[in-house]
Amino acid sequence: MEEKIRKKITQKQANYYSPCPIETTLNLIGNKWKFLIIRDLLGEVQRFGELKKSISATKNQSISQKVLTQNLRELEDARLIKRKVYAEVPPRVEYSLTELGQSLKGVIESLEQWGEHYKALT
Repeated sequence: MEEKIRKKITQKQANYYSPCPIETTLNLIGNKWKFLIIRDLLGEVQRFGELKKSISATKNQSISQKVLTQNLRELEDARLIKRKVYAEVPPRVEYSLTELGQSLKGVIESLEQWGEHYKALT
């Protein structure tokens, strides 16, 4: 899988890379919304409105349509999510994780466990 991934690096993706693997990871998914988008897509395919609603409920603040769209595009450019458009009226678009995006499951689960541990200490 890693070999295929390296062959398809685009110029946009090159902007995420750093000599430090942790910095590369943070460049890809380190903002306050991307982790939540990935977390919500780990369980299932979701439409834009479903993602917006679930993320806003979690953060107790609303993510704007513009910000969600921007983050989805960046995750798609990084090949962590895929966007499927159906030729229907009204238009239907679904988002899901790619194989590469699914590989973040352990990272998300570790962060969840650490967060639970931290909350128990405070």
